[in-house]
Amino acid sequence: MNFFKNIFRFFWRAWFYSWVFFSLLAVLPILIIVISTDRFYKSFFRIAIFWGKTILFVMGFKPVIETKEEIQLDKSYLFIANHASLIDIMLMLAVVKNPAVFVGKREVKKIPVFGYIARKTSILVDRSNAESRKEVYISAKEKISQGLSIIIFPEGLVPSEDIILSEFKNGAFRMAIEHQIPIVPMTFYDVKKKFGWAFFRGWPGKLRVKIHTFIQTEGLTLDDLEATKQKAYNIIYNELVDDMEGKRQKT
Repeated sequence: MNFFKNIFRFFWRAWFYSWVFFSLLAVLPILIIVISTDRFYKSFFRIAIFWGKTILFVMGFKPVIETKEEIQLDKSYLFIANHASLIDIMLMLAVVKNPAVFVGKREVKKIPVFGYIARKTSILVDRSNAESRKEVYISAKEKISQGLSIIIFPEGLVPSEDIILSEFKNGAFRMAIEHQIPIVPMTFYDVKKKFGWAFFRGWPGKLRVKIHTFIQTEGLTLDDLEATKQKAYNIIYNELVDDMEGKRQKT
C-alpha cells in the first residue's frame, strides 16, 4: 500500500511544481504590466490571491479558517505565521484579503520566473547585510504609507521536521512597532504534515488556519520589542502544541 501511496505522492508533487511554474509563465505577460508600477500593485495582489487559491484547489487542499478578530480591509497590518511548507505562501494568499507585500529572503530571486516576480513585488532582504536590513524598513514604511500591509514568516526559515516552531527574528516586530501597526498572528496547523519538505509525505485535505486576536503596537516603543516578539511566539507555539496534544489523545 505504501508503494502505491508513494507513486501518488511523486506525481502529486510533480503536479504542484508544474502548476506553479507554468501558471506563472502563462500569465507572465500580464504580470509584467501590473508589476511595472506601484499604481497597479493592488491589481497584482488580486491576481496573486486567485493564483494562490487555484494552486491549493488543484492540489486538493481546502483552507478552513477560524477567526478570533475580524480584519478591516481599510487598515494596514503585519501578518505573521509559522513557516513549515512550500504551500505557506499560497495559504497566506488564500487567507489575507488586504493588499500586502511579502518580506522574504533575497535568495528567492534566483528561482526561475517566481524569482523575477518576487524581486518586483516583494521586499527581499539579505539578513547578513546590515544595509539590506535597513533598506527593508524604508521600503516597508513606503508600502504602509500606500495603504498596504506586510506579510512576514518571522522564523526566517523553514525549520526541520523535529522543530515545532523556530525562534522568531526581531525584524518583523521592530517593523510593527516602528510603524505602529497591529500584528496579526496566525497558526497554520497542517502545512508541515500535508506538504512539508519530506517528499514522500503529505496528502490532500483540509488546511486549518486560526487568525488570533491581534497584538496592538500603538504606544509601544522598541523597549517593548522582546516582550512583543515573545508574546507572538507563545501564541503560535502554544497553539501548535495544544493541537498536537489533542491529536495524541484522540489516538
